[in-house]
Amino acid sequence: AATGRGVWRAKTKATLSGGTGSGSGLVVVGSADGEVIALDQGSGSERWRVRVGGEVLAAPAVAESVVVVRTVDGRLLGLDPASGKELWRVEQQIPRLTLRGSGKPVIAGNLALCGFDNGRVLAVNVADGEVVWDATVTPARGRTELERLVDIDSAIKVSGADVFVVGYQGRVAMLALDSGQVWWSRELSSHRGLDFDDDTVFVSTSEGEVVAFRRRTGVELWRQDAFKRRGLAAPAAVDGYVAVADFQGYVHWLDVASGALVARTRAGDRVSNAPQVLGGLLFVLDDDGQLTAFRPR
Repeated sequence: AATGRGVWRAKTKATLSGGTGSGSGLVVVGSADGEVIALDQGSGSERWRVRVGGEVLAAPAVAESVVVVRTVDGRLLGLDPASGKELWRVEQQIPRLTLRGSGKPVIAGNLALCGFDNGRVLAVNVADGEVVWDATVTPARGRTELERLVDIDSAIKVSGADVFVVGYQGRVAMLALDSGQVWWSRELSSHRGLDFDDDTVFVSTSEGEVVAFRRRTGVELWRQDAFKRRGLAAPAAVDGYVAVADFQGYVHWLDVASGALVARTRAGDRVSNAPQVLGGLLFVLDDDGQLTAFRPR
């Protein structure tokens, strides 16, 4: 992370279709053919490979006791980290028409959480897959299938007892981790995602705006509309800035308090993936596979 020097490279001979999930000594990735492949985090050697019966478009979530995988057809699977054996599965009914993508599962304590293409968020016990709660963030509305698209295709974010989620043609909302109760929600459309700091939630909308909300109440603080139709990726809060990349590979740096544009840098080609923050650095992966690290200050 400090230098960008390669540590290892593994050839899976699979058509990889989802990002990597890591933890507990594993790096896990899914394929278009429904394979889930686990590699050793230290060496890149293959630990196991299993078929899950559905394309995997989202990065798996990895914990000491379970690997959680979401398939494109609405299944949430718990796999044994040691062998890949299926431990449990939960299914959600998915509409016939959806966006191309699926929400990334996350693990928080003893819960695995994931958003689905029907506008719902599911929380299950990681030990046995028992559903703890099932919350509707956005009910489908409208007469046509296009109007009724309410996919949750971006990663849910968890902080303490709070869960933050946003959906396409839907809402941004804060839920209670223990019960799924909706504390606040605001009408918004996003298929890219959100991020937050101690006080504020930031969302990249489908229209190309960046919107900031008060974290505890959902009150809108500011809205930056200078990037409309630029195909924004998810925002990232880092060191007093909000960074957001676009379809030309530019990274726009906004003031966290006002949303004003303070700097612009280039990361390469189109950026669709959410930037990642680690150790005060912002990592941006463009769609051509170039990884760039930025230091905000």
